[in-house]
Amino acid sequence: MAFRLVSVVIVFSVLAAAQWSQWRGAERTGISNETGLADSWPATGPEKLWTAQGLGEGFASFSVSGGRLYTQGQRSGTQYVIAIDEASGKKLWEVPTGRGFSERRGGGPRGTPTVDGDRIYALSAAGNLICLEAATGKKIWESNLLDRFSASNIHWGISESPLIDGDTIVVNPGGRGASVVALNKADGKLIWKSQSDEAGYSSAIVTVVDGVRQYILLTGDGGIGLLAKNGELLWRYNGVANGTANVATPIFHDNHVFLSSDYGTGCVLLKLSEDGAEEVYFNRDMRNHYGSSVLLDGVLYGSSSRILTAMDFKTGAVLWRDRSVGKAQVIYADGKLYLYSDDGILGMARATPDGYQELARHEIGRREYNTWALPVITDGKLIISDQDTAWAFDIRE
Repeated sequence: MAFRLVSVVIVFSVLAAAQWSQWRGAERTGISNETGLADSWPATGPEKLWTAQGLGEGFASFSVSGGRLYTQGQRSGTQYVIAIDEASGKKLWEVPTGRGFSERRGGGPRGTPTVDGDRIYALSAAGNLICLEAATGKKIWESNLLDRFSASNIHWGISESPLIDGDTIVVNPGGRGASVVALNKADGKLIWKSQSDEAGYSSAIVTVVDGVRQYILLTGDGGIGLLAKNGELLWRYNGVANGTANVATPIFHDNHVFLSSDYGTGCVLLKLSEDGAEEVYFNRDMRNHYGSSVLLDGVLYGSSSRILTAMDFKTGAVLWRDRSVGKAQVIYADGKLYLYSDDGILGMARATPDGYQELARHEIGRREYNTWALPVITDGKLIISDQDTAWAFDIRE
């Protein structure tokens, strides 16, 4: 039996729902609406359609639009935005985005480009925000946010995927008085700036609560909600933040927002209203490290540290736990969870609250660094990457 998403009440003004055109898909939920996908794979794994190499180091995922895949990579001390042909894996163009970023657990860019019509917006690990023509890679404008807003880079590098909301782009450079900034997407001019939080490793979402449009972020200091029109602080909850890395993307549903981090911290569900945010529960049963959970029919599925966990969204009650493929990125399509562990194991399990039901797994293996890039589903293909290399697998029935 396939379990379908009943409703996701996040309001976005960008991108058709059928396209995985930004971080975690069209609505930043980790959910694909594709159907007709296989319920099992051969012992050798799903059919490999192509292999793309030469992407460079980094942990960026892919966005998809118009038959092209967009990602980022780093080679010889320079970061790039890269376009790949979706059908063949052939590199179409690449554009340098400035100086590289190095870290002992893996250098290079972390953020996923955002597609908005005929333009691409990408943020490098060194804080350079660039706007490009999607078809050609022609540069339209760029701005180094760390330099511009007097911010210091965070330990593992800027990892955010830019949020586009109408004519506005929202990012979290972490400057004093400019932790979160809203820019005009046409030219990068400042619209407003707000707060003084250190930058997080998370990415913003946009939603509407009681008729009020707001941006929700997990910064280096905590969860915050900002009034979309001017950046005014609507609410703050610092208890879910840890002092190391806050990474998971906020999840919004039915006027509630779920926030989670690891390093022994835990998760919180907040009820939002015109009066701010009220804690519904806080527990340590869902500790998302580098991967975010997905919400399906009132159930959260995600890696709590290294354990795949199903948890009731409204109550925080754990429904089941399983070691599965290990600590993993999780996405959803056609009744199934697709899992890609940091050890390079690709798995598929039934999305059900009734217990862990593994359908298939395939060991790709990791090399020097953890495999932290988020998988992508597009047109019956599962796209995964590990540093310099990406693969497309046929996952259709």
